[in-house]
Amino acid sequence: MFDFQKLEVYKKAKQFHIDCKDLLSRISTTRSVTDQLTRASYSIPLNISESSGKFSKPDRKNYFTTARASIFECISILEILEAQEKIKADEFLELNDTYDQMSRMLFRMIKNLDVGI
Repeated sequence: MFDFQKLEVYKKAKQFHIDCKDLLSRISTTRSVTDQLTRASYSIPLNISESSGKFSKPDRKNYFTTARASIFECISILEILEAQEKIKADEFLELNDTYDQMSRMLFRMIKNLDVGI
């Protein structure tokens, strides 16, 4: 098992991507929205895993920062879908809660990499 596979934030990100794909298979939306949410939600676990292959703290921090930015992108898309009544408010809130947890985890990881630089 690789180190990143043990990270709770990676596990949450992987499941979140799966949840987003499931959501997209159930709703009617444009191809561009589907593509954007798919790519943004996929970016989160991919950047977390890629960070583990980097040796320098600034490199690892960059990948964690990119993963966190992708979280914000996903939330914006989901918020718009909720405003368009494509997804229910409770479904948005559940996904938003997961994103909030991942964002906080990544923020702490980013801040921990600042130590000693």
